[in-house]
Amino acid sequence: MSEHEYKPVHEIFGSMVFDKRVMKEKLNPDIYAQVIEAMEGRERLSPEAADIVAGAMKDWAISKGATHWSHWFQPQTELTAEKHLSFTVANSDGSPIEIFRGHHLAQGEPDASSFPSAGTRSTFEARGYSAWDISSPAFIVKTQKGGTLFIPSVFLSFDGTPLDLKTPLLRALEAIEGRALRLLKTLGQRGIRSVKMTVGAEQEYFLLDRPRAQLRPDIRFCGRTLIGAQPAKDQKLDHHYMGAIPTRVLRYMDDVERDLARLGVSVMTRHNEVARCQFEFAHLFSDANKACDQNQILMETMRKLARQHELRLLFHEKPFYGMNGSGKHTNMSLMDSEGRNLLKPSNSHRRNVIFLTFLSAVVLGVSKFHSLLQFSTATYGNLFRLGGHEAPPSIISVYLGSALTDLIHRLDNSDVSLPEKGVIDLGLAKLPDIIPFDSDRNRTSPIAFTGDKFEFRAPGSSQSIALPVTMFASLWAWGIEELTHMIEKRLLEGVKEPIDAALDAAREAFRMGSSVLFEGDAYTSEWHEEAKRRGLVEAETIPDKIDLLLKPENKTMLEALGVYRPNELEALREIRMESFSTGLEVEAAVLYDMLWEGVLPALSKQLILEKKSLYNFDGIDFGDDQPWRDYVSGLGKAKSERYGSAIIRIVVGDD
Repeated sequence: MSEHEYKPVHEIFGSMVFDKRVMKEKLNPDIYAQVIEAMEGRERLSPEAADIVAGAMKDWAISKGATHWSHWFQPQTELTAEKHLSFTVANSDGSPIEIFRGHHLAQGEPDASSFPSAGTRSTFEARGYSAWDISSPAFIVKTQKGGTLFIPSVFLSFDGTPLDLKTPLLRALEAIEGRALRLLKTLGQRGIRSVKMTVGAEQEYFLLDRPRAQLRPDIRFCGRTLIGAQPAKDQKLDHHYMGAIPTRVLRYMDDVERDLARLGVSVMTRHNEVARCQFEFAHLFSDANKACDQNQILMETMRKLARQHELRLLFHEKPFYGMNGSGKHTNMSLMDSEGRNLLKPSNSHRRNVIFLTFLSAVVLGVSKFHSLLQFSTATYGNLFRLGGHEAPPSIISVYLGSALTDLIHRLDNSDVSLPEKGVIDLGLAKLPDIIPFDSDRNRTSPIAFTGDKFEFRAPGSSQSIALPVTMFASLWAWGIEELTHMIEKRLLEGVKEPIDAALDAAREAFRMGSSVLFEGDAYTSEWHEEAKRRGLVEAETIPDKIDLLLKPENKTMLEALGVYRPNELEALREIRMESFSTGLEVEAAVLYDMLWEGVLPALSKQLILEKKSLYNFDGIDFGDDQPWRDYVSGLGKAKSERYGSAIIRIVVGDD
């Protein structure tokens, strides 16, 4: 398609999504109302209504060129899975008929035999269920000759045991919403109908020239280099960071953004990252469940289009030694049904107390269950990333910034006001006034409050954000419940105003959670020693961090909230451990092959050449070493060319 044929983004945005806007147009008002009730969790959709929705969804999808449909789910591989079924089948007389009914929409039966289950089911027990997640909209992924309607779903074993990342996420989101509503009602906010956790993820990644990258088995099979020389320039001069985006990469970014726009995903920012060949996308925040789906859609779209652009996309957390790795900073907050961000400071005394209550609930939850956050980011790729080159250490701490830290110190005087914001005067009348933020950024902090949200910086770029969000939502829900109990206790003790009781509870929560508050440089050895004294260092290896999931207090909390059941926690731990060990095994096998089939033959060949040069220089006849020369030549000829130099330069340039 030529450039002048491109439609503006606002004309194509969401055109491949069966969202509320489309449903309102395609469904009669009564059915649409039932769907909204089901989406908000107040009423299950009846089979009759599901039939009507399925018919409308089918007609809409076929009108958009779709030929197949699929339940789209997220097994614990951290990738997505799909099984395509055709809309069109043969009738009894051989004529074609298009079929998609309510029971197809509501429930599917993908084969579950080869997905990770950690022994919760045997290999011969192949039956699994997928069930429609009505809260996340269906969407169409186009192909050259048609397209597939994808229906976001949960994925269960035959006995109902979750085999996916979405089911625990939905449970955690339900837990935090119920407890947040109770807290708000305790504080007199009785008109609030819902509270949704909102999430926005920042996706970092590397792009390499595909033909050159494919010459490296380590990049092909492991997503990173296992051997090689340090590049002479790498990121030393910091020229790449937020520099002009290379033309070839910009063409790729444009195509990714247009495909995502059709799928209703808003990409807010794109730019060069610090390391050479490293870039970032960040999509607009939305409710947590939808945001997790959208991040998976983003990654799949990026993979597909990278191949079309002859680029090699790397999501590995540390593709190149000595340079910045790739993370997935995950920003989280809470939004009530009035559209108010519960983590946004206010000039109103009442609103600021509510803000401090929810803020202190995070601090209290992290102080008690920081090990769950370590577990959620304990992946093989993060083994190489965390703790350097702007990536936070694995020791969990919370950075609030100077303004909030000062405010917490003033809470004993019931002072909840934030300082008035001034302006930065550069002495240039041509420039606008610059209004400063309340605090600077701390790039070494795993969890930082950034003005109206918490940014969790430890998740790795290859991860699904579902597990980190599940754990963060769970500990936040626990913290909110603790704050509610503290407020109710103070009201029973005679405190008259709920807001006064909330301020007192927040003050106490900050005191109880102070062990995780840290405002300094988290890279320093002094902080690491201090963190040990505070009890924040419980594990230093990835396997030990994975084992933190099964700490008794973690299990008790997650089971009490209904996020996981005991057998599900055991399975989750086994799956994460297996994933880690598999990563080690694959890299060891690839490294072995590269050494024996490439590096050592190249060295042997070089030694023969050096030997011959020395003999000739001394006037000595080389002699009958032909068998040895033939062996080296035959073994290493093809592959030694591949590894003969210490490193193959792989750069994405304008051309």
